[in-house]
Parts: sequence; C-alpha cells; structure tokens
Amino acid sequence: MRFPRFVDAVSRRAELPTEQAATISRAVLQTLAERITATESADLAAQLPDEVGGYLAAPGEGGATGGRVAFLYRVAERAGVGPAVAEVGARAVLATLRETVTVGEFQDLVAQLPKGFDAMVDPIPRPPYDV
Repeated sequence: MRFPRFVDAVSRRAELPTEQAATISRAVLQTLAERITATESADLAAQLPDEVGGYLAAPGEGGATGGRVAFLYRVAERAGVGPAVAEVGARAVLATLRETVTVGEFQDLVAQLPKGFDAMVDPIPRPPYDV
C-alpha cells in the first residue's frame, strides 16, 4: 500500500478531506514513533511502504509519557486540528495500520502503547477454533 492509498483509506474511515487525512496520518505516525521503542518502530516501518514507514523514524528510544489524551493533543498540535478531529483521525490511522501490517506486528505495536489506547483500537478478532 502506497501513501496515497493509505491516506485514501484514512480519509474514507474518518470522513475527512484527503489533504487533512494525509496531515493527520503523518502526525499520528510521528507521535506513535515517540511512544514505542526504536526497534518496534523499525519493525513496523519494515512492513509499510517507505513513504509511510518513513514517518515512524523514532527520534529516541520511545516511551514518551502521557496516555491517550496526551497522545491526541500531540497529534492535534502537529496536524493543526482540534482534539476531536485528531481522535477520529487517529482511530482511522490505527484501523488502517491494522489492515496493512500482520496481526502479530499490530499486536506488538498495541502492547507498547499506554493504557487507555484500548478505546481507540478495535479488539483484534480471535481466530475461529475448531471444536
């Protein structure tokens, strides 16, 4: 998936104009990179096209403080939008990431996010089991 297709998916999910979806996508990916380890950031980026994965270049070792609200305010600040739009956009970006990378990689990402992010990430469906 190339960045334009990624952005189109975010735009559809969030019901935002394409340009705004692109800005929010960048902001969410950059803010995620601040909250996960450099190793996890590299692992996630490896499953994404360079255009998308490039925004995950972690400035440090991850672990930025703050929960969901701090994350959304940081996204809102970076994207120049209000917190409500940032939340809708962040949910759309996370859903698009979930669809783009392997289940295991997405689980690794979610495991590194602070508590409270559960509300922004739909539960990962369990595989059907034969009984």
